[in-house]
Amino acid sequence: MEYLPVEVIGNILSRLAAARDVVIASATCRKWREACRNHLHSLSFNSNDWPVYRDLTTSRLEILITQTIFQTRGLQCLSIIMDDVDQFSAAPVIAWLMYTRETLRMLLYNVRTTPNVNILEKCGRQKLEVLVLAHNSITGVEPSYQKFPCLKSLSLSHVSISALDLSLLLSACPKIEILALVSPDIAMSDAQATMELSSPTLKNVYVEAISLDKFILEADSLESLHLKDSTLELFELVSKGSLKHLKIDDVSVIHLDIGESTEHLEVVDVSNFTIMWPKFYQMISKSAKLRKLRLWGVVFDDEDEIVDLETIAVCFPQLTHLSLSYDLRDGLLHYSLHGSSCLENVVVLELGWTVISDLFGHWVAGLLERCPHLKKLVIHGNVSETKSREECQLLGNFTSSIVRLMRRHMNVTVQFEYE
Repeated sequence: MEYLPVEVIGNILSRLAAARDVVIASATCRKWREACRNHLHSLSFNSNDWPVYRDLTTSRLEILITQTIFQTRGLQCLSIIMDDVDQFSAAPVIAWLMYTRETLRMLLYNVRTTPNVNILEKCGRQKLEVLVLAHNSITGVEPSYQKFPCLKSLSLSHVSISALDLSLLLSACPKIEILALVSPDIAMSDAQATMELSSPTLKNVYVEAISLDKFILEADSLESLHLKDSTLELFELVSKGSLKHLKIDDVSVIHLDIGESTEHLEVVDVSNFTIMWPKFYQMISKSAKLRKLRLWGVVFDDEDEIVDLETIAVCFPQLTHLSLSYDLRDGLLHYSLHGSSCLENVVVLELGWTVISDLFGHWVAGLLERCPHLKKLVIHGNVSETKSREECQLLGNFTSSIVRLMRRHMNVTVQFEYE
């Protein structure tokens, strides 16, 4: 080790990241202390890394972080994740930001401050590329002053911000590609909860635990959209058709519009969602490049609706992964399996039930016949702790039918996942 250049030692210490490990390692010798002081790029203070953090008083913790940061030069990544700290004083936090902001590329910070510190003001107009902010508030965004010329990724979790300030913040980030909003406290200026966001560079948007009347997203370059655990009356995506990944998980939305240009969609993943299948299918019907379709725990708006496999086979010829789980109803099973078109490219098939019935075994058999090149079959099911004799018999009959079925499909790997 004594022959390694001091810059290389600095890179090694940066891989440790955890502040306690860096401090211990830097005590090895003078050369390692120099590497820590001049060539350390990454430093992390995380309450999960060291239990002692939780035993320190807030003031002692502030002093410890200050001393450690001030012994470095040229930090590029600073992470302060202290889940058990109520709040820091504003003065030390400002000192950390002012000391590191000229070299900082990545900042992760989740502790409240008193009084509130305008982190955007301290880090604006610098080289910051990634900002992950939690449990703070953002007010009075000035795009002309608080500009982030290099920011590519912005994550706001449990952050209080107005719809206008969030819109202005996006406009202050001309290179932003990734936006994540988790349980934001969105302040509205009018009675109707409407949020309009616009960015020509956004490629990936993740939204979780948000409640709005209207959410309009204008993102011409958007490739991935994930909506989770949210309540929306209207969601509208205005794009030029670059969307490749669409995921909707446990979302209540009355009107969903992802635009007509969906020919580049490769993945559609919908779970715990009530849909009007004909209308939803119409939105994605032009997605000839679709590789993965997942409809899991869906509830159809019309009780006579069911996924039409013939239509899926014809419209999505490149599909390789198909996942279906919804309530099968007697009388509609034949309609689901009607037609003769095969899912030629499907190699992974995932099927599940909510309430087991004899129909499920017939459905599995019908689908296997339509997937001539299948390599893997995954069966998902719910098994309650207390089961009636009838339920046990249904499960036993299903298991026997699967055993008989797989003897005819020896080239398919079968996996069972029960909850």
